[in-house]
Amino acid sequence: MKLSFSRYKKNVEYVTGFVVSYYMLFLFLSIFYSLKIDKDYSTIVLSRNNSLLHAFLTPDDKWRMYTELEEITPELKKAIVFKEDKFFYYHTGINPVSVVRAAINNFRKGKRTSGASTITMQVARLLEPKERTYINKLKEVFRATQLEMFFSKDEILQLYLNLVPYGSNIEGVKSASVIYFGKMPDHLSIGEIAALSIIPNRPASLKLGNNNDYIVRERNKWLTRYRKAELFESKYIDDALIEPLTASRREIPRLAPHLCYRLKTQFPNEKIIRTTLNLEFQYKTEQIVKEYSQRHYFQNIKNATAIIIDNPTREVLAYIGSADFKNDEDGGQVDGIRAVRSPGSTLKPLLYGIAIDRGAITPKTVITDVPVSFSGYEPENYNEKFNGNITIENALASSLNVPAVKILAAISSQTMISRLVEANFHTIKQQKDDLGLSLVLGGCGVTLEELTSLYCALANQGVYGSFKYTIDQDKKVTKLVLSKESAFIITEILTQLKRPDLPVHWDNTMHTPKIAWKTGTSYGRRDAWSIGYNKNFTIGVWVGNFSGEGVPELSGAEKATPLLFQLFNSIDYNSPKDWYTIPDELEMRYVCSQSGKVPGEFCTDLIIDYYLPGISSNETCTHLKNVFINPDSTLSYCTSCRPEVGFITALYPNLVPEIITYFEENNIHYLKVPSHNPECERLLSGSKPEITSPIHENEYYVNVSDSMEIMLSCHTANDVEQVFWYINKKFYKAVRTGKNIFFTPAEGRVEISCSDDKGRNTDIIIYVKHTSF
Repeated sequence: MKLSFSRYKKNVEYVTGFVVSYYMLFLFLSIFYSLKIDKDYSTIVLSRNNSLLHAFLTPDDKWRMYTELEEITPELKKAIVFKEDKFFYYHTGINPVSVVRAAINNFRKGKRTSGASTITMQVARLLEPKERTYINKLKEVFRATQLEMFFSKDEILQLYLNLVPYGSNIEGVKSASVIYFGKMPDHLSIGEIAALSIIPNRPASLKLGNNNDYIVRERNKWLTRYRKAELFESKYIDDALIEPLTASRREIPRLAPHLCYRLKTQFPNEKIIRTTLNLEFQYKTEQIVKEYSQRHYFQNIKNATAIIIDNPTREVLAYIGSADFKNDEDGGQVDGIRAVRSPGSTLKPLLYGIAIDRGAITPKTVITDVPVSFSGYEPENYNEKFNGNITIENALASSLNVPAVKILAAISSQTMISRLVEANFHTIKQQKDDLGLSLVLGGCGVTLEELTSLYCALANQGVYGSFKYTIDQDKKVTKLVLSKESAFIITEILTQLKRPDLPVHWDNTMHTPKIAWKTGTSYGRRDAWSIGYNKNFTIGVWVGNFSGEGVPELSGAEKATPLLFQLFNSIDYNSPKDWYTIPDELEMRYVCSQSGKVPGEFCTDLIIDYYLPGISSNETCTHLKNVFINPDSTLSYCTSCRPEVGFITALYPNLVPEIITYFEENNIHYLKVPSHNPECERLLSGSKPEITSPIHENEYYVNVSDSMEIMLSCHTANDVEQVFWYINKKFYKAVRTGKNIFFTPAEGRVEISCSDDKGRNTDIIIYVKHTSF
């Protein structure tokens, strides 16, 4: 008995030693022959509800889509394990019973008639494909052991389902499911699962789409086995047996190609990219933009882009980089959402918002829209007309250029540039040292993505935040680009319907959503913009040609805005009329209708205006002034020359010189202060002449062969009738107020003086060079 026990103990020690030695050797070999499971997978791009938008081939031109664990349904797991390896969950990578059975069968038949490969061993072979020899089979056993040691059973099954071949360049159950059935693996029926389970063993003879009838017969054999093994309930087997097989090789979806290529470039190693795109919105928008572009194609307007944003989350819901991605002739592969273009007037809302926050203006502030020169830069309105006095809200609603440039000059270009840089306008950041007053009229480079993000900030009460393109994208830090008070005011102005850029018949339906919007047209009519928003969505639209070719009919109002409203009607039709409420810190007050300022003693026509307490200007209105005149209104007096009797006091408009010049040049009647008493010897105070041409300290090149001349012009006060021009301290000419004259200057430094009939004087210097060409 003692001998028997001793022998048993020794046997145990031998076995234990063998097992320990085996695993020590195994671990040693694993260090030098580590298991590599890295495989290149097809990058797939999904919508927010996990619908397939796009997919990309692997570097070796395979469709190898990554199947996630949660996509492996219990039905799929049961079917595959039942067919391929019934004892998968019980062995450690090698099934000894199967090995012995296969060895006996192969020995009896004298050839290989059956295999003993488990799912784990098949994974090892799929990871490292080799010729089938006994030596390589031992290597598979080694790799299978490694897999079992380092991975769970479900992870090994997942690897198998990702790598199993389905013929041609299709690998993995997900690829087969998408390509042959047009659905994800977690949506497969039992009949479809059974069909896919039999393909890997005979991918050459069982080709889905080519011999479906034969595949159905083979599938049904396995369904019968499922029933016998009670793998699924009989009623499900009955349904699967009569289910027709409609499988055929399908085209991979190609929705949102521009965004998908962008994300593929940004995340080259990601197997699955989950976007924020709304599949329904994306499909609708692609169709609308394509059809809209086709309608305008023969007007030589060949492209359009659009982007739709969910305002509360800033998630991108639709992304249309061009009207037709497949149109090579017109640059369909260009991503117009990221293309740098001139913004036209689309930056004006930000400018006005900044000016409101600085207390420089309110909606009813009156500004002059007249010809003006800023060191030689002379902006004009889109229609080449001027409006005289106009309120800020009407100037913005009508998108007038001259008032916008005047406001930018008042707050400085760098102030606005800094705000745009904060809002991640990348090209403007690069150009910031070279930008000037033309910035607000489109003299810079922006993208539709950047502009739409700016208007999304308006929709979010002035708070800027980067767009979210993927579900797992980190939340970006937000920045305040405008106060919620100025954002509200700008929104109210941009919601007005009495404006030139309202599409014809747009407001003919009570169900159309209420939106705020702004248009823009670049110089040369190369770019047409329209960006709009409400509480739900912000939509940005660009229409034009990627080639940069201008079209006479192209404008933001005529070509971009109809598309914008069509998109809003498509995604937000008959939406609740929920709108922005007035911020608590924004108050209202009465102002003078003639100036928009706090009413003065002569103000009788008052209107209500928004203002920011403690920030908006409290300057009192002085649009009228008292003037001493003689009874027949032919002379005016100052306090020095006013007679003791024989005069009256009358009210006259207190006009700025530039509006007087505008009235004079356009023969617009206005109440003019009578000529001052000629016997008065006092030098009057007041506004001295403002020389508008030429520009102080500018250099001028004069072609002497063409008798080129330089214009002399100025703005004067209301009480001036005549001005006197001097060249190099010598009298040149006397002219009526508002009349321009010309002179041919000598070369070199030239002094120019202008004096009015009240004795007020302005001097400037210019530098002249003569040329002969």
